[in-house]
Amino acid sequence: MRVLVTRPRPDAEATAARLAAAGHQAIVDPMLAVEPIPDARLPEGRFDAVALTSVNGARLLGARLLEARPERTALAGLPLYAVGRRTAAAAPGGFADVHVAGGDGVSLAALLRAELPRGARLLYVAGEDRAIDLGAALAGDGISTELFVIYRAVPAAGLAADTLAAAAAGRIDAAFHFSPRTAATLAARANEAGAAAHFRHIEHLCFSANVAAPLKAAGWPTRVAAEPTEEGLFALLGR
Repeated sequence: MRVLVTRPRPDAEATAARLAAAGHQAIVDPMLAVEPIPDARLPEGRFDAVALTSVNGARLLGARLLEARPERTALAGLPLYAVGRRTAAAAPGGFADVHVAGGDGVSLAALLRAELPRGARLLYVAGEDRAIDLGAALAGDGISTELFVIYRAVPAAGLAADTLAAAAAGRIDAAFHFSPRTAATLAARANEAGAAAHFRHIEHLCFSANVAAPLKAAGWPTRVAAEPTEEGLFALLGR
């Protein structure tokens, strides 16, 4: 199958390689570009745990810890709570324990609620746009959350000419969608290019119902993975 991959680099290339290994053809056209925020400042005070909800946050935190920054000392030895397996695998070393949730913000909030005591102070390392407000989710449990925004995701200005040509010619069978924002950006850019109708003939395979929402609003056919993982998306291919 010919599969459109819109997630940011370098994950887009990793997904493309996995598709090729499985006998599929990938069309890579990232809808977001991830940029670090070098002057981000760690909130003051001590923390009881660290939470990560994305691979990008995990990678960029690791890059910061390699430099002479205050967070290296402040976070050393704390327990780390990751939203899923891939985020945990991308996280830097130096944490006491790594706890892995079920792959989405709801399961991460439930894990934190179950394991952190009332009065705990959590550092949430994230980007400017977030799928879940952990602070709001945990406020009723007496867990305070400090946000540490270390990156931003910049939307693509438009679709690549090759992508538009492939969609117009019916040469895209499916598309992988990993986040609501990449999905919404694709729908917006296709509409701006006057090409939205071409994407209605593509199977849009989505991490979750939230990811599928902007595509369904555009009138595009969507299917949601049984679990919010890349494996879940691959399981939908050819069904």
